[in-house]
Amino acid sequence: MNKIFILLGTNLGDRLRQLSQAKQALEKQVGEILIASSIYETAAWGVEEQPAFLNQVILINTVLSPIECLNCTQQIELDLGRVRLKKWGQRAIDIDLLYFNDETINYPNLIIPHPFISERRFTLEPLAEIAPDYIHPVYKKNNVSLLRNCKDKLPVKKINNDEPYRH
Repeated sequence: MNKIFILLGTNLGDRLRQLSQAKQALEKQVGEILIASSIYETAAWGVEEQPAFLNQVILINTVLSPIECLNCTQQIELDLGRVRLKKWGQRAIDIDLLYFNDETINYPNLIIPHPFISERRFTLEPLAEIAPDYIHPVYKKNNVSLLRNCKDKLPVKKINNDEPYRH
């Protein structure tokens, strides 16, 4: 079995519902969710003039290969209304593959570990919550260390599922 860490993000529509639907689809098509982080409300990164995101990291047990996981997650994004208009723009759902076992993968359409893990507080906060000691296979540092050294200062706030933080 393969272990894959996935980041979920959404800033359009009913964000909590989008996260829930994404997790349901991932369990059906990719594999069993072993653990899920808290949900965090985060400022938009890259293109900052857009609504805040809800983000969550999950760990899935899967028999699929990295490319099969990518194909499934991209189809789930489409099924849940993802439209790719602008890089780092608004989206109904975003599903990013962060880590796949402890492998390093460099395909034209897939890079694992995700190339921006160490630069994004919205990824590292939930990742460090559920896998603090996991060692990044390239940087050879654990997620807590990566978070401690992250230069991203955009706000990231843990929320309750039924009561999203409002700016």
